[in-house]
Amino acid sequence: MSVAFRRDGDEEHLEPKFELPIPPGPNLVTARGLALIGDQVATLETQLAELAGAPADDPQLKSVKRSLRYWHTRQITAELAPEPTGETVEFGVHVTFRLNGKERTLGLVGDDEADPAAGLVAWTAPLARAMIGAEVGEVLEFGGNPEAIEVLAIAIYR
Repeated sequence: MSVAFRRDGDEEHLEPKFELPIPPGPNLVTARGLALIGDQVATLETQLAELAGAPADDPQLKSVKRSLRYWHTRQITAELAPEPTGETVEFGVHVTFRLNGKERTLGLVGDDEADPAAGLVAWTAPLARAMIGAEVGEVLEFGGNPEAIEVLAIAIYR
């Protein structure tokens, strides 16, 4: 019989669920980032308690457990970054810069705290890496343009 006419069940056609990927490198966090991770863990543990009577194969239960494994790992591996000096662009600062003629301000934070729409980028992002170590007034290369970034101001992220 042709496979086209065989129907054993819909489960065989579902996409497999993999663990949430852990970003490579150290898990540096700000104090705010550490608190956000703790909030995520607490929320998921509450959801897990609410699903205590659910069957082991319940999709929602599996999803909550999967997310909880990720956030527990992030909580355990979190390294609170030292307080920045504010003299150079480094983890935990807001940097105001001009990129290709347009002025912007971004906070350099941990991977899990990053929210580009709110002006927070991971310190591992290419733009952040291009600026790390720079001082106010420096002009930096980015994207093949030797004078793409000009650092205008640095302030400690709170």
